[in-house]
Amino acid sequence: MSGPWSVAIAVVFVWLGMVLAISFIEAPLKFRAPGVTLRVGLGIGRLVFRALNICELLLAALLVGTFAFHWPPLRVEAAAGVAIGALLVQLLLVRPALTRRSDAVLAGSDAPRSRGHYVYIAFEAIKAMSLLVTGILLLGA
Repeated sequence: MSGPWSVAIAVVFVWLGMVLAISFIEAPLKFRAPGVTLRVGLGIGRLVFRALNICELLLAALLVGTFAFHWPPLRVEAAAGVAIGALLVQLLLVRPALTRRSDAVLAGSDAPRSRGHYVYIAFEAIKAMSLLVTGILLLGA
């Protein structure tokens, strides 16, 4: 492992770990905890995912910053670009709809179940896979 890639590798695997831990472990389990209602779970989820997304944006910026110092091979760029693109789609297109629905539920409305969560999960899976690929490619660079 060369020096220029050390930070990028760390950033990618920390980011991947955060996505896996929060999106695929914490989020579904929170609703199984005793006493956690839909309203409480949504309130917690909004806080947790807002914090996660801020961290993700910072990690994405750090990753791009490391690439500015030592340009990666095109396959690494492409894999990282998919992860960053998935994050941007989530933040700019999917999250606003989810926020509107959770606002309605938290205000007491009996809003129908949202399919937006499935779209968000699909982009989480895409992001996780592309981060894994990015990390593996960086390890071999």
